Amino acid sequence: MRGIKDKMVIVTGGGGGIGSATCRRFAEEAAQVAVFDIDMAAAERVAAAITAAGGTARAFACDITDYAAVGQAVASAEAALGPTGILVNNAGWDVFRLFKDTTPAEWQKLIAINLVGALNMHHTVLPGMQARKAGRIVNIASDAARVGSSGEAIYAACKAGLVAFSKTLAREHARDGITVNVVCPGVTNTALFAEYKKGAGNPEKLDEAFRRATPMGRIGEPEDLPGTILFFASDDAAFITGQVLSVSGGLTMAG
Repeated sequence: MRGIKDKMVIVTGGGGGIGSATCRRFAEEAAQVAVFDIDMAAAERVAAAITAAGGTARAFACDITDYAAVGQAVASAEAALGPTGILVNNAGWDVFRLFKDTTPAEWQKLIAINLVGALNMHHTVLPGMQARKAGRIVNIASDAARVGSSGEAIYAACKAGLVAFSKTLAREHARDGITVNVVCPGVTNTALFAEYKKGAGNPEKLDEAFRRATPMGRIGEPEDLPGTILFFASDDAAFITGQVLSVSGGLTMAG
């Protein structure tokens, strides 16, 4: 895709399912990939695989809930790979229980990872993008933000907040040459979905129910997401900002 080559891209949660698939795809397009993850070993595995395949990637340990740690990680990444041209806020975490069964401590952790973490990343990266009059930000939300999801009340609220935040930043920075768009995965075969199924009485039945409910007849895979993410990050999407796109196999078709 146009405009990806040689750009430095930060992917948070880069050691996980969607994150690692996204990192690999950026590397295939000759981007300089900064793999951010709280799990340094996972980040290093992704970076090593990209390097072995001939790409450029470095791993960085980063707790996105810690503003100072975010600043240090971004500074290290930029020193190693160049100024941030693209930011993909992908890191996330969830608790799968009815709201009445959750605790305030869980709310705080969910909000810290799924919303405040993204705020920390934006606040750290945006000044440099604004000074350079160029930047692409892609935020990974969820279809839970658009249509709700039983057992994910706080997660859905955080992701809905991320959607509204993204639209606001898109307005604030449109004339700075910065675009901000949102990708909403539907049901995707990730570690989070595996945790979700643990709470089901019959995980196989839940799998089948989601497959039947999805017009395309299958559950999404992490590799289904990077194409959309890279499109928003590319020059092909230079006149697109403040938009939300679902990648769900048609499971949700909200306007």
